[in-house]
Amino acid sequence: MVKVAMYLRTSSATNIDGDSQDRQVEAMETYAKANGMEIAVRVSDLAVKGSDSIYDREGFVKLIDYCVNNEVNTILCENASRFARDVIVQEMGYRELKRLNLQLIPVDAPDYFTGDSPSLTMIRQILGSVAEFEKSNLVSKLRGARERVKAKNGKCEGRKSLEEIMGKTSYTNMVKQIKNLRKYNKSYSSIALVLATKGYVQPSTGKPFHKSQLLRLNQK
Repeated sequence: MVKVAMYLRTSSATNIDGDSQDRQVEAMETYAKANGMEIAVRVSDLAVKGSDSIYDREGFVKLIDYCVNNEVNTILCENASRFARDVIVQEMGYRELKRLNLQLIPVDAPDYFTGDSPSLTMIRQILGSVAEFEKSNLVSKLRGARERVKAKNGKCEGRKSLEEIMGKTSYTNMVKQIKNLRKYNKSYSSIALVLATKGYVQPSTGKPFHKSQLLRLNQK
């Protein structure tokens, strides 16, 4: 049986002692049983507004953490408004769950979030446009920052070269040894072992250099 999570929410303290939770549980258990699902965890947010972001809900944050760490990929809720009453919050929450490879199913309308109603289509297009604008804006800002750094320092901060890591003197000596050994028709594999005995190894792993790395260094 597929393991799923159950999410309950009540919007006010007065609903905590009412039949809201029992109704939600019954609806989800009925759906799970009919679809061969096993409820692995049940999490509630009590007296939490339907307009609150999913990350502003203590229970839902715990639920996400449980699902991600226990390979539970499906979350059930009674209906879409029980997940979130605000349509924008619904869609943004759904997008975030999708990013985490989590499926949200309102048991009264399982295809609600995967449907193509005009209102949801419009909202998705708007959110998509906003996300694309923010991405483009960020890329533009980062490009400008890199260009300013490059203009000032001659190089933009990024991945350090082997020469920068080893130091110019050590790097130059190693390259000279590679070229000298190649004059005696030494293979790059044997050169890598010779260099390793002298302490010239890959800075990131501590292992001898690869043949391809030495080939590039010999061509400098």
